[in-house]
Amino acid sequence: MSILALGLNHQTAPLKIREQFAWAADQIQVHLRDFRSNFGENAEAAVLSTCNRTEIYCAVKPQLIGDTQKWFANLGGESTHILEDHGYTLEHDSAARHAFRVASGLDSMVLGEPQILGQLKSAVQTSREAGFLGSTLNQLFERSFSVAKKVRSTTEIGSHSISMAAAAVRLAGQLFEDIGDTQILFVGAGEMIELCLAHFAAKNPKQMCIANRNLKNGQELAAKFNANAFALSEIPDKLHEFDVVISCTASTLPLIGLGAVESALKRRKNSPMFMLDLAVPRDIEPQVQELENVYLYTVDHLANIVQSGKENRQAAVSKAEVIIDEGVDGFLTWLNSREDVPLIQRLQQKTNEWRELEISRAKKMIAKGDDINLVLEVLTKGLTQKMIHGAIAELHSKDNAVKDKAQYAIEHFFLEGCKRHLVEK
Repeated sequence: MSILALGLNHQTAPLKIREQFAWAADQIQVHLRDFRSNFGENAEAAVLSTCNRTEIYCAVKPQLIGDTQKWFANLGGESTHILEDHGYTLEHDSAARHAFRVASGLDSMVLGEPQILGQLKSAVQTSREAGFLGSTLNQLFERSFSVAKKVRSTTEIGSHSISMAAAAVRLAGQLFEDIGDTQILFVGAGEMIELCLAHFAAKNPKQMCIANRNLKNGQELAAKFNANAFALSEIPDKLHEFDVVISCTASTLPLIGLGAVESALKRRKNSPMFMLDLAVPRDIEPQVQELENVYLYTVDHLANIVQSGKENRQAAVSKAEVIIDEGVDGFLTWLNSREDVPLIQRLQQKTNEWRELEISRAKKMIAKGDDINLVLEVLTKGLTQKMIHGAIAELHSKDNAVKDKAQYAIEHFFLEGCKRHLVEK
């Protein structure tokens, strides 16, 4: 099986392309089932889809790598050239290193941010519960989580970083000198909105409201920040009341259209509005940015702000990369050892057959009255000759790869035998 990581992210693809590959939780389940039906019952896969990336990690037969690329591209309604221009396909050690870097926050827009680890764990759990993870990907992800924990606990990778939520406040502050004089609407009630609420609440705005599809969830979140809540359907009637609008939902279609914003501007007498759309796909129609007195930003506009202070974290990055390299080496050692398991199993099966044959021969000699020392001599000599003959043939092979594997298998087999013998003693 080949390990693959293929996808696109904020570094390789613009928002317009990433939107086409952004999948909700229910879509991911459908795609995983489709993957299994296309690539066999033994194929393994996990999908990670966030506002900054959509990736699939999989274990497939080597000859299916090209087909996997086509399958992924088709899900976004695109041909494979889109992945060639805006994506990546990583194999074997490169795929493992990428998974470890993602888990550790080294591949994030906000260097070292912790949210991605939780998102990756959730993606893995989804795949595991649906039965799409086998021993290979399980081992890959468990090791990536362990490496991420070590990176975060032994380096300062997250120091001096500016979160997306903090960047949102800073960006709004460029339009409104005093956030305390503004009224703010948050659309959605997920983790990102909660983080934004916490940062904006620290500025003591006049009013904060939450609009959410599930009103109860919105009200529960609002209660934490002394805010109000209302249903999404009320946005068109209330939009004009807000100076700042922050939106981040899992909707597959825009929730705030051009017409609604135009009406809000008229009722505001063209007083400026700051709008930040952190969702992928976008919650606010892109045409809104063409309106005068509306300052619409997306997740990609925050890139320059969150990159500030990055130079202060380069020493931590270098240290983290060393930890990741060690993790990748450990995973590859485990992966390579699995290839030797069938050879070791064949050795064990064959030696059991030889043992039974020689024991039967020894019993016949004893029954005939042969001296016990002679019986033992014949028994041990017969076993060693049979066991060594096949090994020597493999070690004389011209194929170095076969020679190395045979030597490893033989050493492993006899070492395990010695261990068992000592335990029995």
